[in-house]
Amino acid sequence: MSAPEGPLVIGVDSSTQSTKALVVDAATGQVVARGQAPHPVTSGSGRETDPEKWWEALETALSQCGRAAQEAAAVSVGGQQHGLVTLDADGRPVRPALLWNDVRSAPQRDALVERLGGPEAWAERVGSVPATSFTVTKWAWLREHEPDAAEATHAVRLPHDYLTGQLTGEGTTDRGDVSGTGWWASSTEAYDEEILGLVDLSPALLPRVLAPGEAAGTVRSGLPLPAGALVATGTGDNMAAALGLGLRAGQPVLSLGTSGTVYAASPHRPADPTGTVSGFADARGEWLPLACTLNCTLAVDRVAALLGLDREAVEGGGEVAMLPFLDGERTPNLPYASGLLNGLRHDTTGGQVLQAAYDGAVFALLRALDEVLDEETDADAPLLLIGGGAKGTAWRETVLRLSGRPVRVPRAEELVALGAAAQAAGLLLGEDPAAVARRWGTADGPSFDAVKRDDAALARIADTLSGGDTLLRRH
Repeated sequence: MSAPEGPLVIGVDSSTQSTKALVVDAATGQVVARGQAPHPVTSGSGRETDPEKWWEALETALSQCGRAAQEAAAVSVGGQQHGLVTLDADGRPVRPALLWNDVRSAPQRDALVERLGGPEAWAERVGSVPATSFTVTKWAWLREHEPDAAEATHAVRLPHDYLTGQLTGEGTTDRGDVSGTGWWASSTEAYDEEILGLVDLSPALLPRVLAPGEAAGTVRSGLPLPAGALVATGTGDNMAAALGLGLRAGQPVLSLGTSGTVYAASPHRPADPTGTVSGFADARGEWLPLACTLNCTLAVDRVAALLGLDREAVEGGGEVAMLPFLDGERTPNLPYASGLLNGLRHDTTGGQVLQAAYDGAVFALLRALDEVLDEETDADAPLLLIGGGAKGTAWRETVLRLSGRPVRVPRAEELVALGAAAQAAGLLLGEDPAAVARRWGTADGPSFDAVKRDDAALARIADTLSGGDTLLRRH
């Protein structure tokens, strides 16, 4: 590996199940060291993780980077969105964090939407109609079900806020991640005191929202990083991935991970009263309209396991359709749904059922993408396909067949960590972090021409969704 041409920076991706750290040459984007460590997610009635396990995982990941981490001049943290972290007076977690895919707060979500005046009021004010994943619904759930924990809370943070605070000792967040809480209004770019009042949350418990390009502080002494190194604002994982791609306005992205997301950078503030599109801010001062599905690679892998098949063992043909809503669903808004299978015949094969699971997951994402993109988007612009699923042939071929669009698969991996590194480099060098990522060539990769869209499959899935509406909403 050649010697670095510029200063070293660190980008962190603290995701649902692991934390990764990349040490990157700020001049070239070359990854000079990397580390990764898992952290547990409890499952049962909900999805939770002890925030201290995130910090332990980050320390382990940084130690795996060796000497390179000790030479870094700046660091930034990208973290899973929406998680509710509650800290006591000593800065220790009051209870495990409620993660984005914990859907226990569905009743509180429904009540909150009505209490503020309905979906239109939320969209106009906040930019989003809160989904069950949003932090505001989780705090409302905690207030109702664990009032002692809520009373013991002296600070409320998001996952990336928590890790940034561990680095700096300060309480900060950024506009990108905070726009997914439900208590930050995109219309005013400030905390909304009426919404905070609805859930009985004092604004004094919330972190200061930093401007794009502002430093969160410097690294404290005694940590596995150079004391005094700059710490960037950090941001949510989707905003960090957009930075990692150097995303320009109107470029569509489809991310295939544990959850599936579709988004595009935009200069226009989104406000979708249907709730399909979340009107997030980005990490650069503009906007990141985004739609998210809960059931993506994890759900399809579960179907493959149930069938005893390799995840690539798909077969074409047949008339089977599947809605793989194994964890409820966010888009469409069906938090109480379970999976639905339709069209089985004697000659249906396991491979056809597996392909139907892929089709159902991609169908939900493409429907959401239609709502994310605006009239200024180039209809022929290739979909940037990212996330763990982008490496899979079955995923790529399904996206091509159901979208009718060309597809490009960036070679760069760990885009959330790379985006965080670009943010750290931008802070250090005084540059736009997206321009830094474009200089690094992070979005370069193989391209695949468009194929004729499979309208018959799309219609079959749409009919199943429509015909199964009563079953999907039952709870």
